[in-house]
Amino acid sequence: RTRSRATRGGDGRPGTLPWLLPTRPAHVNLLRKSHSPETHSPIPVGQHTPVPAEEEALRGRARRRRGAATAPGMKGGGGGGGGKESVTGSFLRFLLLLLLPLTALYFFYTLHLLLASAASSSAASCPPDPTAVSSRVSTNRTAAAVAGSKAAPAAAAASTATTLQHVVFGIAASSRFWDKRKEYIKVWWRPRGAMRGYVWLDREVRESNMSTARTGLPAIKISSDTSAFPYTHRRGHRSAIRISRIVSETFRLGLPGVRWFVMGDDDTVFFPDNLLTVLNKFDHRQPYYIGSLSESHLQNIYFSYGMAYGGGGFAISRPLAEALARIQDGCISRYPALYGSDDRIQACMAELGVPLTKHPGFHQYDVYGDLLGLLAAHPVAPIVTLHHLDVVQPLFPNAPARPAAVRRLFSGPVKLDPAGIMQQSICYDGANRWTVSVAWGFAVLVSRGVTSPREMEMPARTFLNWYRRADYTAYAFNTRPLARTPCHKPAVYYLSSARSAEAARGGETTVTRYERWRPANETRPACRWNITDPDAH
Repeated sequence: RTRSRATRGGDGRPGTLPWLLPTRPAHVNLLRKSHSPETHSPIPVGQHTPVPAEEEALRGRARRRRGAATAPGMKGGGGGGGGKESVTGSFLRFLLLLLLPLTALYFFYTLHLLLASAASSSAASCPPDPTAVSSRVSTNRTAAAVAGSKAAPAAAAASTATTLQHVVFGIAASSRFWDKRKEYIKVWWRPRGAMRGYVWLDREVRESNMSTARTGLPAIKISSDTSAFPYTHRRGHRSAIRISRIVSETFRLGLPGVRWFVMGDDDTVFFPDNLLTVLNKFDHRQPYYIGSLSESHLQNIYFSYGMAYGGGGFAISRPLAEALARIQDGCISRYPALYGSDDRIQACMAELGVPLTKHPGFHQYDVYGDLLGLLAAHPVAPIVTLHHLDVVQPLFPNAPARPAAVRRLFSGPVKLDPAGIMQQSICYDGANRWTVSVAWGFAVLVSRGVTSPREMEMPARTFLNWYRRADYTAYAFNTRPLARTPCHKPAVYYLSSARSAEAARGGETTVTRYERWRPANETRPACRWNITDPDAH
């Protein structure tokens, strides 16, 4: 009862405990309620009044409650500052706990990098694992930089120009098509020891036991048995496994002085001098995989944009061929579902970590029809290969046969100036208002009007894509439509002869002659342009 009355006023409303009253100035009297309804006289401030023990206990409880209420840092009262200090301390402890693990992680990571760097430096003199081609590249480049002018005689010999004696060819052939396609090989192959290489067949043919001097062909080898390797592609043929191992089998022959292993099909035509021009731009002591893509955008999607197409030919340096020979059998077994031979080689290159080095001179020619549009706008690069010559129309429409058309190239322009073959030159006849495009050693196109070089550099679509459709979106390069109107249609002149002649200022020059060619069913309606007809000259 006493406790209840102590906390209420005389009127029964909640009262204020005397010790909770705020401090007043000295001249203000403090009114104090008694425990009874009676009112006492004011008590001067500063005069001490005895406090009962029970009220002292209540004061202690109130102080404890006030301390508990202000501890969390509530506004008001004397505990606000302590609460802020408590929150700041907790935040600092949180940051400390967060930064300590991160600092330790950074320290151990830095220590790991330093130890790994020291280990690689100490192991630089050791031969790298054959599958770690990237390590081989790093080691070779470092050794070359350190050697400098103190290079050994072997290194000096390696810096000499690559010749045909440094190149060995591996030609994939089938006994089924051998009698027909061997004629293409005879056009570009140089017998009697001028070149080194082998034709790899699935079984013996008539030329197997003949000398190369008699046949004019490379030596013939029979591929090893590949029946133990799995092949699961439903639409392909397991001969792809045999063909994919040609580079490795050629390497295992142990021919001395080989820098490059070059592979192609039996219907691939190589330009040997231009091939040397390309290979001399690369260091044969480094791992290189050089070739080109398909002209078909869809073919590149189905197979790979990082693959050298085998029909277009590709070159592999000796260090890479050595690494490939060591891992290829195991690599082939891991890819039974692939379709062809070239995608199997690319899969092994991916495992070795060597990307494709693309060169625009290698041509797969996954097209049908006439190659005039492609060859008349050849890139400014040495032409290295032609392929699928049995699929497309003859290079020269007035040639008696496809191999004869290729022979016309090699007996004239290729023999006289191999680097200039198919190189495009664009010029203009201002007097007649003609645009003239020359694919040297192949054809000359003369059209009315002025056509920009940008447009002339694009191949005209004289061909169909690999799926026999006239779809310009199916190519992996820009093309332009054929001229349909008689005024825009060019007059085409094909190579007829080439010879060497004495230049006016001394020395020698090459002279090529081109003849106008008209299809048997060609009709040329009259053009109403006020421009001279090229056929009138």
